[in-house]
Order: sequence, then structure tokens, then C-alpha cells
Amino acid sequence: MEERHRKILQRNRINLVRDLDPSDLYDCLYERGIFTQDMLDEIKSSGTRLDQARQLVRDLETRGSRAFPLFLECLRETGQHSLAELLQNGAPAVHIQPATPTRPVVQPLRPLQPLQPLQPLRPLQPLQPLPVTPPVDIGIQIKHDVTASPEQRPNTTPTPSPEGEYIRPRLPSRTRRDSIKSYKMDASPCGHCLIINNVEFDPQSELSNRKGSNIDCDKLERRFKALNFIVKVKNNLKQKQIKHELSALSKEDHSQYDCCVVIMLSHGTEVSHNRFPGAVYGVDGLHVPVQHITNYLNGRHCPSLQGKPKLFFIQACGGDERDTGFEMSPDEVTPSFGGADDQTDAIPMSSSSDSLSMSDEPDARATLPTPSDILVSYSTFPGYVSWRDTQSGSWYVEMLDHILEENAATDDLVTMLMMVNHEVSQNSAKGLYKQMPGSFNFLRKLLYFQAQS
Repeated sequence: MEERHRKILQRNRINLVRDLDPSDLYDCLYERGIFTQDMLDEIKSSGTRLDQARQLVRDLETRGSRAFPLFLECLRETGQHSLAELLQNGAPAVHIQPATPTRPVVQPLRPLQPLQPLQPLRPLQPLQPLPVTPPVDIGIQIKHDVTASPEQRPNTTPTPSPEGEYIRPRLPSRTRRDSIKSYKMDASPCGHCLIINNVEFDPQSELSNRKGSNIDCDKLERRFKALNFIVKVKNNLKQKQIKHELSALSKEDHSQYDCCVVIMLSHGTEVSHNRFPGAVYGVDGLHVPVQHITNYLNGRHCPSLQGKPKLFFIQACGGDERDTGFEMSPDEVTPSFGGADDQTDAIPMSSSSDSLSMSDEPDARATLPTPSDILVSYSTFPGYVSWRDTQSGSWYVEMLDHILEENAATDDLVTMLMMVNHEVSQNSAKGLYKQMPGSFNFLRKLLYFQAQS
């Protein structure tokens, strides 16, 4: 898209997101060749009408030079003429209303009162000397620069508190860990766990097979069955099949369960985002953004999971950058080394229609609601590769399985993930490369799995 057209969209973004009806435009945008059907499906799955409008405007900026005039045609064809004219003119006109003149209020003059005769003055009393009080030392010293001008000297006049303008909410005297509630996790079974394990990729996808991923899958299947989940494993899914499985999971009745878990084992890539970073590949080489994966189970699309924890574990690269770490003193860490068969799940950063402009991030962060009761645990920091041993599986899954086995009976999930972060950070691939897992945590309570002590 031409830069001048991109700037017009950015200047009018607020009006477009507020007034645009994307559902009326989809057929026209597809017929004009502005978006493919897969791109439109991603926009539709982004959430509410406002979310879809926001995503459509962002993605429009990434299309070709004809996208802007064709978009104007679609607006006119669907009856959204005011938005078309707004964009055609380049910028919204600003109308300044003239100030309404006010009529001065004239008070009637009062007649002057006659002067009273002056009283005779009493003689002045002599002044009494004031008692001298020794200064009290309160531990504060104020120094004045005698050479400073009056404007530079500090103002010692106390400033009145603006209590009439703002009242600060009263905070509890102390917030303790033992006052934080825990999620209800006693249903039997506890909930559904979907594992998508992509190992063998189509040759035309130019993605290598993920040898060792079946080891990860077997470990996690056993572990979550032991935690009393209904585990379903799906292998080697294409992009549309991944979306179908997630959609089917969102349509399940979760009212009798307390939790839901989704585990993605695949190649990954870095994509720009406004919620959760990263994307996971289907075996056909097409990706599904993590933020779309989480959308399937949010309160709007899956009402029976409202207020219940929804956990996502992503074993995939967040990008293609390799982390060589930084030096630490020898007494702070004892390094461990990965195997000779370590591989990465990295694919270079996507340039698809999911890309967002950097200038749009503040707008997205300011207007989107915060997801609740969602935790997304990543095997690696966004933008970096994730290491997998072809013989023993990935570093992240191996340590996650071990920590859950050893600590699920006593520790909450967030504490255990911190243990995973620490242990994985000690590994080194080929004696050089590092990996740092992490999570986006929007849980409101502590989460304890069902586990045998």
C-alpha cells in the first residue's frame, strides 16, 4: 500500500474501528482479491465487531497498492458512504463551534449609607516582649542559598491538598499470600486436555520433521491423565484442522469441569501481535497465531469456561534468533549442556496479513480488554528458538513433566512454571546456546492440580 494511503488509514483509525461494519464487507473484499478466505477467517475469529474492524484495518495496510481504492469501492457498495467520503477526503474535518457570547450581569446600585462619626482613639498600650522558645530539632534541615535570586529560592509556603478534586481509594492495610483464593479444581475428571502434536510436515511446506516430538507427546499425555484430565491427542494437523479441533473443543459443555488445557507441539514463528505473541504451524506450512488459539476458549466463545482457568502450553519457537546468553560468576550457576542432537523449532518471522504496524500497538493496548483466567506458557522467549533433543524430547517439555511429577501435590502452577524457567535456563545447546521459557499469566487465583501427595 502506498504510504499516503497508509497514513490516511492511521489518521482515521478511531472512526473506522468505531463505525465500520466488517461483516458487510467480507464478500466484497474476497471478490476484489484484497484478502484470501484464510485471511478473512482469521479476521472473523479475532473477536467482537470492534476487534474484527481493528484487525481488518491493520491487515489492509499490508496489502498491495490497489487495496485502498478497492476498499473504498467496497465501502460504497455496502452503503458505508460516510466512511468512504472520510477516507476519500484524506482526513476528517474539524469543526470548531464559536463560543456563545455571554451577557454581563449588571447589579443595581445601592444608595450610599451616611457616614458615622469617628470614635476617639484610645492610647496605645506598650508592647510586651515575646517569650523566646528554643528551636526543636526534628531531624530536618532546610538549606537556603543566600546568593540565589528570589525566584530561585525554595517556596516554603505549604501547598493545600487537592482533596476536593481527587479522593484516593482506601487500600487494604496488607495483602497477604494466604488471602489469595484458589481455583476450584476438585471436579472428576478435572477437565479436557487437547494435545496437538505435529511431527511430519508436508515437503512443500519446506519445514523439517520434528524428530523427538512424540517423546514429548507421550510424556504430557501420561502426566495430564495422572492429573485427572480427559486427554485427547491429535497428530499431524493442517492449519484448518487445528482450527477445527479448537472450535470443537470450544463447543463442548465444560460446565461440569473446572479447567481446560491446550498443548501445542509444532514448529513456530514470530508474528506481530496485540495480545499473545507467536504462531504455531500446521503440517501444511500455514500458521495459527497464538492469540487466535486462545480466542477459541475465551468467555465470549466458550461461556461454560467463564471464570475457569484456561491453560495453554506452547512448545514451538518464538522466532529464529539464537540466544548465546551472558557471562555470570561461576558461583552463581552450574551450567548443564544439551545433547549433540539438539534441534530448533524455528521459522523466520511471518510477513503475512497478521502483521501489525508498530504505531498501532499503543492503540491496541489502550482499547482491548485484559483476558482473564488465561495462562499461556511458552517454551522460549518471544523471538527466540526453542531447543529439542531428537533422542529425549524438548528441554521445556522434559522439565515441565519432571516439575509436575515432583511438585504438583504441594505447589501452585505459577510457582512450578518458575521452577521450569530456572531449570531450562541452565541448559546449553552445543555448549553455546541458551533458552528462556516464560508465560503470560492472567490468572486471578492460585491453581493447584489434583495430584497424589
